[in-house]
Amino acid sequence: MEQTFSKAEELARNIKDYINNRVDQVKLSSAEKTARFMAYLIAICVVVMLAVFFILFAAIAFSLFMGKVFGAMHWGFLLTGSLLLLLAFFLWMARASLLQYPIMNALLKHLFNEEEETDEED
Repeated sequence: MEQTFSKAEELARNIKDYINNRVDQVKLSSAEKTARFMAYLIAICVVVMLAVFFILFAAIAFSLFMGKVFGAMHWGFLLTGSLLLLLAFFLWMARASLLQYPIMNALLKHLFNEEEETDEED
């Protein structure tokens, strides 16, 4: 009878260790996914920031050029501002198809590709 209790205690200890190991594995897995996702988002933010600076400097250069063409700088900046406002309006009208869905698809694809890679490694 005592042997049965000792085996039951050993089984309970093994179950407890197994559960603790699974919890640790889930914590590590979620931490790894979060870290990869954050690195992906940071990379996207850096690229977007560089693109914004490029557009800003290109708009300033275009404004100065058009200012020389029109003979007055304010007309060049007015034309550039109008073009950027028109572009912003079209982007706003098509934001779902041009921005929201592609961004969501890219993020979901990135998350699920990472999950598939870790499943293949196990």
